Amino acid sequence: MNNTNSIEIFKKAKKYIPGGVNSPVRAFQSVKREAPIFIKKALGSKLWDEDGNEYIDFICSWGPMILGHNFENVIQGVREAIELGSSYGLPTKLEAELAELIVKCCPSMDKVRLTTSGTEATMSAVRLARAYTNRNKILKFQGCYHGHSDSLLVKSGSGLLTEGYQDSNGITEGVLKDTLTIPFGDIKNLKEILRTREIACLIMEVIPANMGVIKTNVEFLKEIREICNSTGTILIFDEVITGFRISLGGAQEYFGVIPDITTIGKIIGGGYPVGAFGGKSEIMELVAPVGRVYHAGTLSGNPISVRAGFETINYLYKNKNLIYKELEIKTNYITEEIKKLIKKYEISACVNSIGSLFTIFFTEKKLVENLEDALTSNIDIYAEYFNIMLDEGIVIPPSQFEANFISLAHKDEDIFKYLKAAEKAFKFISKKKGKD
Repeated sequence: MNNTNSIEIFKKAKKYIPGGVNSPVRAFQSVKREAPIFIKKALGSKLWDEDGNEYIDFICSWGPMILGHNFENVIQGVREAIELGSSYGLPTKLEAELAELIVKCCPSMDKVRLTTSGTEATMSAVRLARAYTNRNKILKFQGCYHGHSDSLLVKSGSGLLTEGYQDSNGITEGVLKDTLTIPFGDIKNLKEILRTREIACLIMEVIPANMGVIKTNVEFLKEIREICNSTGTILIFDEVITGFRISLGGAQEYFGVIPDITTIGKIIGGGYPVGAFGGKSEIMELVAPVGRVYHAGTLSGNPISVRAGFETINYLYKNKNLIYKELEIKTNYITEEIKKLIKKYEISACVNSIGSLFTIFFTEKKLVENLEDALTSNIDIYAEYFNIMLDEGIVIPPSQFEANFISLAHKDEDIFKYLKAAEKAFKFISKKKGKD
């Protein structure tokens, strides 16, 4: 494909933006690309870049475009909202209606507070847990990403893993000491820490998706819920990716395990900037102005994001019995076909999937269960895979350590094109392996 315009835009962007991008994984460094593709527009399952190239999108803005890009109900609602004004700094009726809808769908929530991002939601949830328990230390799993606030960047995933490290500079020693980490799935160590240390909260991705998709054992979640109950530890489910994506009620509904606090993100804004945290009334009553846990934001509950979110969630709510089943069928089909291609071309790889998320790990391991397993993946082979897919018009994550997403807009022909491109990539990788 001709990427001349994207390359020129990237050169200019690097003069004014660190690394030329506003989020590290967008730089395409880890996949050895001269420049990222700069997107001009999107519709349904498709993206078009500044060079006029058309792509089938399997990133879906990292999850929220579950209905596809510019879904009719959503875009119509946004047009109406824009004409009324972009921001008021005062409450709106629709904020209350979106909050009611979220609470109706999310089993753990009695009340919810809107934020402007998932990062802000998780940061505020941790602060709330500390205030509720009067404890300072928190516990998280290695390789799970909960946004870029200081305490949650310790042993993190997503863009950090993509760039080859797990901690960020600029975090104080005190913050590092207050954040404890353990491998995902390590229930023995988790129980030991919660029983012997005063931990304010355990924050976790119910289905980790920022070191690639990791499947969760429901028994593991039940044990976590039990030990948190017995030690007075607040259990926070980070459902920024899985909320309204794995099922209408998120992963907590899917597995039947209910946390104390839940964080959700961009899907409740239909892809527009938004986030939220919510939970039991007795905990949420500590949030200002009722209580003394401060959270604020001029753009929290922005009317455009709220309208887009309301239209998205309302559509999911009304059609939940069809949508989630269809998404799972599509994902199961594509992943089973990928497994056949892996076997056919004798590629060292495995596939993890759940709901409408999946990741191909280029590793010798038969199953990836935690960060240590994920880090055995061959990122050079992934880069080859990525570049062939992109040149064939398929956009997948520019990182081995992220999830692919299926949307309602993906048609059979999109999936067949994906599989055709994947076969071409596997064939190339297999031939190269034979020569080596």
